[in-house]
Amino acid sequence: MTNTSEIPFRRGAVEPVECIKAGWNLVRGQYWLFVGMCAVAMIIGQAVPLGILMGPMMCGLYLAFFRVRRGLPIEFGTLFKGFDYFGQSVIASLLHVIPITAIVIAGYIFLYVGMFATMLAASAAGEDAVPVAGIGVLLMFMLFFAVIILVVILISIGFTFAYPLIVDRGLQGFDAVKLSWRAAFGNFWRLLGMSLLGGLLGIVGICLCYVGILLVFPITLAAAAAAYEQVFGLSSGEVAPNLPPPPPTF
Repeated sequence: MTNTSEIPFRRGAVEPVECIKAGWNLVRGQYWLFVGMCAVAMIIGQAVPLGILMGPMMCGLYLAFFRVRRGLPIEFGTLFKGFDYFGQSVIASLLHVIPITAIVIAGYIFLYVGMFATMLAASAAGEDAVPVAGIGVLLMFMLFFAVIILVVILISIGFTFAYPLIVDRGLQGFDAVKLSWRAAFGNFWRLLGMSLLGGLLGIVGICLCYVGILLVFPITLAAAAAAYEQVFGLSSGEVAPNLPPPPPTF
């Protein structure tokens, strides 16, 4: 098991604009291949709840990015080599998805309980209180969605480097998540800036009949790979997945 304390990382190292540029430079030589890989990764990743398959898909994409960065060839099948990291990537995915899901469910319960309590109190107070209650419910919805978006952004930034660390450094899922959080929040504002730039690109993609977001996703994901390299640097070579030893032969 790799000791995460032995893997140094840089604080304040992420350059958002340079990451977006580096992401484009990384994928432009095989852009349509990456578009296809990302589209299939999203379809397969969303086929099973809780991100069970999203983890291997993300590992496959990062493996492809790092191979290109090292000057190694890739093919569409490289995406499915992410299943070599299945166990550890699933751990990272569950650690990512379950807290968000729990917070969203708890938030919805709180929201609807508060909404019904407000409406009941307004009905008991008379018709004059109904418009005021309606404004209160609207404000509750706005506050709810603002808090949920903030929580999702914070958690997602914390997981920025989890899958790259599994692929590039061969870390266990839990260790990769811990180190990712430490490194991500050592570069929080810069990663937030990169996320906002990626969000702007995503808005442009959505404006292109929504399908355009698939054209943007390879760039934003490759930008995260570039950010990983700025913070950790690439290892000296590809790390073999943490698999059990083969059975003995006779």
